[in-house]
Amino acid sequence: QVQLVESGGGLVQPGGSLRLSCAASGFSFSRYGMSWYRQAPGKERELVATISSTGDSAVYADPVKGRFTISRDNAKNTVSLQMSSLKPEDTAVYYCTLTSGRRIGMDYWGKGTLVTVSS
Repeated sequence: QVQLVESGGGLVQPGGSLRLSCAASGFSFSRYGMSWYRQAPGKERELVATISSTGDSAVYADPVKGRFTISRDNAKNTVSLQMSSLKPEDTAVYYCTLTSGRRIGMDYWGKGTLVTVSS
């Protein structure tokens, strides 16, 4: 059974930092690129960052470029999102998923983890 468990969210002040983690199981993790998405209240879900299966390359959405870093540890089946210089606009529920999940019939999502950026 595919499982994706996000953690690390919480309340942080503008300008602060948080590190999110996603623990994956039930599939061959190292074969797949992984992505972080987020969804703010009343808004559509948006792609935040994507990392290749090996961790050698990554792509970021414009609003987070230079502030967020995606990484993965294939030995531990985890993917992380290091977030710095946080802004109120970053407030959202953050999810990890397989980048190609929908295309290959592996469109799985965890419960997400809530990040609130507020003073």
